[in-house]
Amino acid sequence: MNKRLLAPVVGILVFLGAWELLVRAGNVRPFVLRAPSRIVRYLAQHPSGYASAAWVTIQHAAIGTIIALLVALLLGSAMAASEFFEHAAQPVLTLLQVTPFVAYIASVVLWIGSGTKPALFIVALVCMPAFTFATVDGMRSADPATRELLASVDANRWEVLWRLRLPSAMPSLFTTARYNVGLALIAAYLVEGGNYAAQGLGFVGKRAAALNQGDALWAAIFTMALLGTISLVLLSLLQRVAMRWHVSQRRQLR
Repeated sequence: MNKRLLAPVVGILVFLGAWELLVRAGNVRPFVLRAPSRIVRYLAQHPSGYASAAWVTIQHAAIGTIIALLVALLLGSAMAASEFFEHAAQPVLTLLQVTPFVAYIASVVLWIGSGTKPALFIVALVCMPAFTFATVDGMRSADPATRELLASVDANRWEVLWRLRLPSAMPSLFTTARYNVGLALIAAYLVEGGNYAAQGLGFVGKRAAALNQGDALWAAIFTMALLGTISLVLLSLLQRVAMRWHVSQRRQLR
């Protein structure tokens, strides 16, 4: 097996083994922490319910993140092109980024309604600022010599954006996406737990906590962690395909 594939597997197995040992050797009470073996056994007994809930949550997180990225590319392009617009938009984006979104989930649900819409709205809202800042920084880091070359051949703004600025922003966008993966899943989980719709892992986790069902709650948490891990792996594969031209990926391919 390739070392790059083997290393993450070993790391996860060591982590799960340490977790299992801590619970068993430390005699940790079940309502404080469940052993991984017990969680996996419970998931094996209820596969369909958690699979369908996980599918809803991953859709909320993925679609919301895509919406956030598209909005961020528009805002970031405008901010990179206009210093005045950047200074005007930056404080608003900072406020959105630092405000605890948990505090206004109920208001968004009352405003938009229950179900999928508030989940997508909150996920997009909390992920958009970081994507926007990454877009601005990435576009501003475009190679000056290449900018001069494109200017010498009378390239228009769209050609400069497509051929230079967007490729220059890709490394920072992928780095930000790694951070936003966890943020999007957390936002989706919390909205699902408070939007009065019986869907998603957030609903499963909230119901389990309300009924004091420890196994069901930890199964939801474990499934969330699994979704995050799979999402990061897929993101790494996408980065490797989309950025084969970049020096960081060429080094990894050696």
